[in-house]
Amino acid sequence: MATLLSPVLRRLRGLRRLPGLPRLAAEMPLRARSDGAVAGALYSHHIPTSPLQKALLAAGSASDMVAVLGETTGHRTLKVLRDQMRRDPEGAQILQERPRISTSTLDLGKLQGLPEGSLGREYLRFLDVNRVSPDTRAPTRFVDDEELAYVIQRYREVHDMLHTLLGMPTNILGEIVVKWFEAVQTGLPMCILGALFGPIQLSAQSLQVLVSELIPWAVQNGRRAPCVLNLYYERRWEQSLRALREELGITAPPVHIQGLA
Repeated sequence: MATLLSPVLRRLRGLRRLPGLPRLAAEMPLRARSDGAVAGALYSHHIPTSPLQKALLAAGSASDMVAVLGETTGHRTLKVLRDQMRRDPEGAQILQERPRISTSTLDLGKLQGLPEGSLGREYLRFLDVNRVSPDTRAPTRFVDDEELAYVIQRYREVHDMLHTLLGMPTNILGEIVVKWFEAVQTGLPMCILGALFGPIQLSAQSLQVLVSELIPWAVQNGRRAPCVLNLYYERRWEQSLRALREELGITAPPVHIQGLA
């Protein structure tokens, strides 16, 4: 079975060494094969894999390969999310226009000049305070559908936006809370696994706060809010964060968790 997977892993290692190669592969036509694999790449960075190879990749996904796990186990869920976006006017526009969130697409000067309390200003503050970059999101590689590949890419790129909306830092506890919200919102297997198994890293004090206060809050907000993938954030930079939270039904966190881990 390892022999079946080794060509995929070799291609993955090759992509890490030579980032320009996927763009060449993106021009190859899609051809169905009798063994269930996809013979040609559909988009930049795409690595066609058979169902068996996907299962092996999912089974071998470690903590540093969460993105691979999400791509190889969430096909049905991605279709549900895609259909939700298609039914929503704002979501449908996102699917059509395919906006991306990265340092090359963000006008950081414009965001810096926005009023205090606006979504854009608070998002920029989140990036600065937590020393994170939108460019760290891994490109989609193993989803054999171009539109679904964009859906999971969009989910990854708005992750920091969800931190901003929920008022969660990037420490371990904050990440777990966001994963609970995302699990309820998206149903993606990787989010569910992160929500369930992430707490094993916590101290006893943080675990008590998580179970008694933060999980109920995240679940309640996740159920109440509309699909966060239907928000065209790039066109809402000037909207106040408070107004957006009220629109989505997101309430303030019950406790301050900056000092917990």
